[in-house]
Amino acid sequence: MAAVVGIRAWPRPVVLACGTLLVAGCYYGAGRLGLSQRLAADGAVVTPIWPPTGLAVACLLLFGPWCVPGIALGALLVIVSLGVPDVETVGIVAGNTAAPVCAWLMLRAVGFRVSLSRLRDGLALVFLGALTAMLVSSGAGVGMLLLSDKLPTDHLGIVWLAWWVGDAMGVVLVTPLLLLLYRARLPPPSVRWTEAVGLTVVVCVLVPLIMYSSVSVLFLAYPLLIWSALRFQLAGGMPCALFVSVMATVAARQEAGSFGRLTEVETMMKLQAFNGTLGLTALLLSAVISEQLNTRRSVERACHELVEALQHLNAGGPGTSGTSGTPRAPGGDKP
Repeated sequence: MAAVVGIRAWPRPVVLACGTLLVAGCYYGAGRLGLSQRLAADGAVVTPIWPPTGLAVACLLLFGPWCVPGIALGALLVIVSLGVPDVETVGIVAGNTAAPVCAWLMLRAVGFRVSLSRLRDGLALVFLGALTAMLVSSGAGVGMLLLSDKLPTDHLGIVWLAWWVGDAMGVVLVTPLLLLLYRARLPPPSVRWTEAVGLTVVVCVLVPLIMYSSVSVLFLAYPLLIWSALRFQLAGGMPCALFVSVMATVAARQEAGSFGRLTEVETMMKLQAFNGTLGLTALLLSAVISEQLNTRRSVERACHELVEALQHLNAGGPGTSGTSGTPRAPGGDKP
C-alpha cells in the first residue's frame, strides 16, 4: 500500500514515462515469444499466434489510451530486433498500433465488459476486437511489404491470411487470459481445488500425447476444453485453450504427430484452423456458462429478497404487534 501511495506522489510525466516503458517492454517480450514459434509457409515466415496484439488490447481495455505510445514503441522494438528498420517500418508500426486502438474503440462503443460475463462480450471480442480490427494491422503490414518489393505477389494471399489470423488469435487467446489475471483473487480452499489440480494434471499429460500421436486425433482435445470451461468458465477454458494451441504450434514446427507428412501450406492452414476453432469454442462457451450462472444467481438473490420482504410484511401485520387485533369502537369500548 505504501508503494502505491509513493507512486501516486510521483509527477505525472514520470508515471506516464514509466508506464510507457513497462508496456513497451511487455510488448517486446510477447513479440519475441511469438517469434520463437514462427513457421515457414511457401517461402514466407508466419506466426500462428501473435501475443502482442492480445496484450495491447488488454492494456487499452484496462488502462485506457495512455498505453498507445508504449504499444507503438514495443512494436518498433520488435521490428528492430529482426534487422535494420526500413521505410516500411513506419507503416507496420502504425498498423500494429492502430489495430488494437480500433479494437478498443469498437469494444467500448458496444459496452464491452472486461469481466466477459456475457455472451455478447465474447462475441464482441471475437468479431470486433479480433476478426475486424486485426484487418488493419494485416492490411498495413502486407501492403507495406508489397510496396517495398519485399513480398512477391504470389505469396500475398498466404502471408496476409497468416498475418490476420495470427493477430486475431492473439486477441482471442491472450486478451481474455490477461483480463482474467488482472481481476483474479485467490479463492478459499474447497473441494474444487482438488478437481482443478486433477484437471491440470490430466490436461498436461494428455495434450502432448494427443499432439504427438501418429494418428490424427486433434479432436480429442475438445472434451478436455469443454470440461475446463463447464467447471471453471474462463479461469479453466482460456488457459486450457492457450496450452493446447501452444502445444499444437510446437508439434507443427517439429512436423510431428498430426502435422507430419504435410506441406508447409497445409501445416499452416491446419494449425490456424485448429487454433481458431479452439479459441472460439473456449471463449464463447465460457461466456455462455458465466452468463447462465450470473442469471441464476440474480434469480436466487431476487427470490431471497422477495421472501425477506414477505416475512417483513407478515411480521408487521395484524395480530403480531402485541394487541388482540379485535376492532374497537371510536369510544374505546367494544362494539
